Amino acid sequence: MAENYYVDSDLSKFPKITEFQKELGDKFFSWYSSVFAEGALTAREKSLIALAVSHAVQCPYCIDAYTQDTLQKGCTEEQMMEAVHVSAAIRGGASMVHGVQMMNKVKKISM
Repeated sequence: MAENYYVDSDLSKFPKITEFQKELGDKFFSWYSSVFAEGALTAREKSLIALAVSHAVQCPYCIDAYTQDTLQKGCTEEQMMEAVHVSAAIRGGASMVHGVQMMNKVKKISM
């Protein structure tokens, strides 16, 4: 058994997800490639978005992959950290806005 649940070398095994279900795995990778292709957003912009989302969903493999990808696409450390802060602000804001739910419930019970 591995010492850690997440093993760095597993990231390179990502393409092997087709092993147990080739048709759906191939469709996923085709779609995934299309998503990250140049479009209304540049590949660089998409990589920064992916880096931020990786932190929001807390995927260590994605964080590693998109840290490397954003660097390769010319992003600076400052831009990368700003993207991480955007992710943190959205996560924090999502928790805070649910405070309205709590406030509504308190007001309903207090009536």
